[in-house]
Amino acid sequence: MSSQRPEVGHLFRRFRDRLAAEGSDRAGLPARPEAGGDDGPAGTAAHAGERQQVASPPQRGTGRRPGRRRGGRGGEEVRVPEAEFTSYYGRPILKGPVWKWDIAAYLFTGGLAAGSSLLAAGGQLTGRPALRRAGRVTALAAVSASAVFLVKDLGRPARFHHMLRVAKPTSPMSMGTWILTAYGPAAGVAAIAEVAGVLPRHGLLGLAGRALPSVGHAAGLLAAGTAPALATYTGVLLADTAVPSWHEAYPELPVIFAGSALASGAAVGLLAAPPAQAGPARRMAVAGAALELYGAHRVETRLGLLSEPYRLGRPGRLLRAGRLLTAGGVAGALLGRRSRVVGGLSGVALLAASVATRFGIFYGGVASARDPRYTVVPQRERVEARRSGGGTST
Repeated sequence: MSSQRPEVGHLFRRFRDRLAAEGSDRAGLPARPEAGGDDGPAGTAAHAGERQQVASPPQRGTGRRPGRRRGGRGGEEVRVPEAEFTSYYGRPILKGPVWKWDIAAYLFTGGLAAGSSLLAAGGQLTGRPALRRAGRVTALAAVSASAVFLVKDLGRPARFHHMLRVAKPTSPMSMGTWILTAYGPAAGVAAIAEVAGVLPRHGLLGLAGRALPSVGHAAGLLAAGTAPALATYTGVLLADTAVPSWHEAYPELPVIFAGSALASGAAVGLLAAPPAQAGPARRMAVAGAALELYGAHRVETRLGLLSEPYRLGRPGRLLRAGRLLTAGGVAGALLGRRSRVVGGLSGVALLAASVATRFGIFYGGVASARDPRYTVVPQRERVEARRSGGGTST
């Protein structure tokens, strides 16, 4: 047993020297010989040759590549793969909106109703019966279509009724329900008042016919008073969601929807009224086009990465078409003041521009919710901005 002990000690020292040499190689330092050992410096040098022939196997999943050094040291360069924005187990990072095309149509018809009521009020106050009549009838038809699209999305009409149980000023949906409730009956009474002229002059119908103009006058002004809220609350509603390109465009969406409502109301006047009475409609067209083009330009340029969904694909095509149609409609309204045909074509162009703009904004938001990049990258930028701001403040 005593004869085997030196052999065991010899093996242990060799093992210890090898560990020390490998550690010194990784640190870029010469190996420290062990004093008093059987191998000594010569033994360490002999085993160093063996160690140089041993190549460590490549490690999987570390992102390292052999043969690449960092700063002349013994370590290997770490390669981090490019970030891939994927979902978690096939599920999206952000739950996208479940709304379909009917909500985009609801956005358009709501704006058309609001703009038509403003047009009717202008015709009423300036003594232009053709503008008043066209605006009131269109407003009732548009708000009725809006109710159909909204109920179709809700699934049951009772859900709209249930929203009236609470009035919550901080909820755009709650406020929108109350705005529609106030606007709809007023627009309906104002439109019904237009039939006063065809009612008999005697009897109960004659009494109703004599009372309707005054009632319609008050109802038309009430509808026009709620029209700005009806035109813009849908923009606030979209911006109040977590959809990236809608939420980030919260200052511009109400402006775009207000301009689109004015332009679509002006289109009704250009289509229905003779050129002599279409002066307010032309002025509305200019004001609405200015607001709409300004807001659309802002959402396509101010939002950085989140502007991409408004420039690419179907949303980009729709918004570009909306700009062209708006510019063409305004030009026709101003240059063709004495032509009923040019005025009608301008009205069609403005209506088509309003449809294209609303659908472009809608589909742009849907596209931003589907791509995880539009959720992850802005979040990282905000985190880095907070970190850098906190570092400078301290």
